[in-house]
Amino acid sequence: MEVYSVGGFSEVGKNMTVVAVEEDAFIFDCGVYIPALIEMQAEGEEHKDYGEKSLRHKGALPDDLILDRLGLRNKVRAIFLSHAHLDHIGAIPYISHRYNAPIIGSPFTISVLKKILEDGGNVPNKIIPVNVNSSYKIKGKKREYLVELINMTHSTPQTTMIALHTPEGIVLYGNDFKIDNTPVMGIPPNYKTLKKISNEGIKVAIIDSLYCGSETKTPSEKVARDMVRDVFSDIKNEKKAIFVSTFSSHIARLKSIVEFGKKLDRSIFFIGRSLNKYMQAAGNVNLVDFRKDVRLVAYKKQVSSILKKINAEREKYIVVCTGHQGEPGSILDRLSRKKLPFEFGKNDNLIFSSKTIPVKENIENKGEMDKRFKKAGVRIFDEVHVSGHGGREDIRDLIKLLNPEHVIPSHGSYQHLLPMRELGKEMGYKDGKTIHLLHDGQKLVL
Repeated sequence: MEVYSVGGFSEVGKNMTVVAVEEDAFIFDCGVYIPALIEMQAEGEEHKDYGEKSLRHKGALPDDLILDRLGLRNKVRAIFLSHAHLDHIGAIPYISHRYNAPIIGSPFTISVLKKILEDGGNVPNKIIPVNVNSSYKIKGKKREYLVELINMTHSTPQTTMIALHTPEGIVLYGNDFKIDNTPVMGIPPNYKTLKKISNEGIKVAIIDSLYCGSETKTPSEKVARDMVRDVFSDIKNEKKAIFVSTFSSHIARLKSIVEFGKKLDRSIFFIGRSLNKYMQAAGNVNLVDFRKDVRLVAYKKQVSSILKKINAEREKYIVVCTGHQGEPGSILDRLSRKKLPFEFGKNDNLIFSSKTIPVKENIENKGEMDKRFKKAGVRIFDEVHVSGHGGREDIRDLIKLLNPEHVIPSHGSYQHLLPMRELGKEMGYKDGKTIHLLHDGQKLVL
């Protein structure tokens, strides 16, 4: 068995791993590097102008060209998608055409992908939704392979751990995850199936290491729901604006915001293209029972018209919008620069139900945007949030449950991956022999 760390092993994003067995190869995730997209937006490039060549030049795509040099491109039998975040599926419109292989993911993940493809054009690949906690058979050159999509909790619905059964043992791809036994939406992790494949024998587990350096167990989404309720309770009698920003893909968080927002007797608007896209994708697979309680606003003229109305009667509305990372061109960024027809005033409320993704560009953008809002006297409620990534103790529990022969930390730069190597050594794994710290573009033979 050969494992290729194509992307997401030297940075936070553009996740892509390839596993080759005999005459067959399989791609796990195909994501973009979001800071590179932000840089392109800052330089004035429109999404419709993106192409494979320009995105490769900016480092936004995983360097899957190494598969050509290694003779693996024509051996790819399937592309598996673990969940619906752009750093795991966003490169599909630009590079999946290179592979004569189906794209497989959970129904919500596939629904989001199809919404993305409305902007990025069609792909020739067959797109196959597979229900969570079920399996699918992939035809290889000489044999069939069974793949299982196992329910796992994260910050977007229908996240899965992918178990590929091969003659060399099971490959378990766990990127991203948290251990949440009381999720706000969906069901807890499928411990029964994870234990079953552990007993069958996991050859290698590729595991999200982003917050392994945090010596905690990540709190349940239920905790974030309580945090949202507490903040709304604190400001319920104020006749000031209420703006909330969170991850567009975090349907459970949006559900909590809407449910507690309704109790303030205000109309609720969702403003921004990505919010609109994820809400429609969730609606297509019946995951948004709160859709009737919000109005979606995406188009430029519509956004301006609604914001003028809210500016005149700010005590009547709650606005949920994009831009919690300070992304150039997002709704919040433009509001902070007074480029939209709403002006924040003293003691207006801005709630970030999010955490800044730990990359330099996001930290700088968010910091500068906060300064502009503070200058206007805005009340900022930051990090009304719990992470979708497991901390060190979640990762310890997962490794203990899976008991894989080999462990590969993923999803981060060297500083994010290093703590899992130390954890693995603490748990009895041998550095370079059974726990493997890889960088982008490396090959590991097991």
